[in-house]
Amino acid sequence: MKTALVLGAGGFIGSHLVKRLKQENYFVKGVDHKHPEFSKTAADEFIIGDLRIQNFCAEIFNQSFDEVYQLAADMGGAGYIFTGDNDADVMYNSSLINLNVVNLCVEKKIGKIFYSSSACVYPAYNQEDPDNPKCSEDSAYPAAPDSEYGWEKLFSERLYLNYARNYKLNVRVARFHNIFGPEGSWKGGKEKAPAALCRKIAEAKNESSIEVWGDGKQTRSFLFIDECVEGIWKMMNGDFEGPLNIGSEEMISINELAKMIAEISGKNISIKNIAGPTGVRGRNSDNKLISEKLNWKPNYLLKTGIEKTYRWIEEQVKS
Repeated sequence: MKTALVLGAGGFIGSHLVKRLKQENYFVKGVDHKHPEFSKTAADEFIIGDLRIQNFCAEIFNQSFDEVYQLAADMGGAGYIFTGDNDADVMYNSSLINLNVVNLCVEKKIGKIFYSSSACVYPAYNQEDPDNPKCSEDSAYPAAPDSEYGWEKLFSERLYLNYARNYKLNVRVARFHNIFGPEGSWKGGKEKAPAALCRKIAEAKNESSIEVWGDGKQTRSFLFIDECVEGIWKMMNGDFEGPLNIGSEEMISINELAKMIAEISGKNISIKNIAGPTGVRGRNSDNKLISEKLNWKPNYLLKTGIEKTYRWIEEQVKS
């Protein structure tokens, strides 16, 4: 039986990843500062603690693991990342976690480590046209991420890749593009656009309006959680260290996304665009490299994933 350590196992992606690893017959130790919010963890062992603390991290790495999945980070949606109010915490907290973890992976001779980076590493200057963003893996430099969150992710990518070069650490680095689905945050300020819009529409009465930040013409692609976990699995079982995009190429404007959700809800909802943090004008995953390196790329339809997510959030709102 293979052993895996999942850091950030109480989070949205981490909790789904734990389920997949258990399906693959792994022994899984999960670690986070909180339990999964919406379901019981599938991990064999789950430890609550602060990965910023060296001594705690050392206790977690009290054995060697075949694989480590490092998803723990200080993160959230546009309302958390793009206001500037949380920049110092985001950079300090996430950097400290990664510095602790990468060193212990070398010390404990970990078989393979996966690091979850983000599409936020891509330069803002390549994402000014909402219809033609450039997010190929080789476009990350010259660096100019749109947020301090993106800068920290870029730093940590380099951290893991340099440890691979200097200490022979076997790493995999992926850049996630807007992952969504059931059991993700849907309120509280850290939720991302699909969940926030699903919540607003689930709470709205028929023939009413919802607020959408910005002019709504900003574009994104959104990847359903099952495809994200499959991408992680494919990458860890491949031989390319990355970075690789794990995201959808089905780009949509935020206003159009809101209209899609309203249609799924069966309600007649109008959109009121208001001032608010929006990030770059356009972002879309470029999947040429993942297709080439892994002979796979995500192809799950956005509407199918949004419908599943809306129904789940609708139930949460009612309960």
